[in-house]
Amino acid sequence: MSSYEQRGHNSFLLTVELGYDGKGRRKRKRRTIRVEDALLKTKRKLENHLNEELVKFKMEVETGQYITPGKTRFKDFIEDWAQKYAKNNLSPQTLDVYKGHLKNHILPTFGDQHIDQIKPIHIVNFISDLEKTTTLSQGTIQYVYRVLRNVLQRAADWELIIKNPVVTVQRPKTQAKRKVNVYEPNEVKQLFDIAKTQPRHWRVFLSLALACGMRRGELLGLEWDHINFEEGTLEVVQVIGRGEKGRPVLKEPKSNTSKRVISLPKSVLIELNEHRLRWVKEKLKAGELWEEKDREFIFCNEFGKHFYPTTPTTWWRRFTKKADVRFIRLHDLRHTSATTLINQGIHAKIISERLGHSDIRITMDTYGHALRSADQEAANKMNEVFYGEENTK
Repeated sequence: MSSYEQRGHNSFLLTVELGYDGKGRRKRKRRTIRVEDALLKTKRKLENHLNEELVKFKMEVETGQYITPGKTRFKDFIEDWAQKYAKNNLSPQTLDVYKGHLKNHILPTFGDQHIDQIKPIHIVNFISDLEKTTTLSQGTIQYVYRVLRNVLQRAADWELIIKNPVVTVQRPKTQAKRKVNVYEPNEVKQLFDIAKTQPRHWRVFLSLALACGMRRGELLGLEWDHINFEEGTLEVVQVIGRGEKGRPVLKEPKSNTSKRVISLPKSVLIELNEHRLRWVKEKLKAGELWEEKDREFIFCNEFGKHFYPTTPTTWWRRFTKKADVRFIRLHDLRHTSATTLINQGIHAKIISERLGHSDIRITMDTYGHALRSADQEAANKMNEVFYGEENTK
């Protein structure tokens, strides 16, 4: 026998009777569901919906697919979450990061707790402890919150718990925005002077990073057929990132706007052409030892295999230290490219398209200080037009 009864404004308790156990006690399975307010207004539709849910619940119980929430520990549910959701909905790299946060931060606290016993106050205390007793950055704590919310949302979606307890917990405070750290024009010149002593492929890598503002993964994913020497352009169509367990993976760019065509300076085209000629000679010299048969990566080892995702970062740290150049992150070369264009008076819309930003507001927000400085310089120039240079001093 199966039945349902209303327990709250829009919540109903489904019950499936399973007879009696060896001691004569009734065996039953229960599940609480919530319905939309619109269904409460029509008795017949509500009854039909509840009967359908009851039939589905009964089938789950009879086929052994139903898991009693009170008996499901968080660490056991993680396995279901990984196989039935994360594997198909998260990129390998993101899943790897999620698993790291689960292992290092979340499971030590919630692993043995039953998922239906995790309450909002437990989440509040957990976040508070991370902020007070660990050296984690606020950005990392926000990511941990995001992972926990994602996992428990799946438990709520699959009706193992009534609702996600993380939803009502305020997101950890936002980390102060990182100040954009860039090279000045004289430092860029110094950088290129020193880069002349580096292997050819790293000089080209550096030139493209600064001239195009490309991301590390975008540069690593470049192949020779992505360069149009006649038009003087470069096309971003793929990236190389870190997948599960840090393994390199070739995939599409992060968004549609990241797929883009970038115009190249003539000096960079000359460098690329020289690099291509030497690349071809190295391939011929390697002969049968050339491993990459299907692709022609611009940045690769002596056997044609693309560089590992962290290889440029390792080179960059060693290069700046050895050359005694002020260190900034490799990704900050992208910021240097953008601010250089701003200082040259290039419109923010053009810069946004070159960088592959999904919205010009991202560009405006990221480089607000540089844009304000350029705007002030424009005002000064306009003042000179109106009143003459003598009256502007």
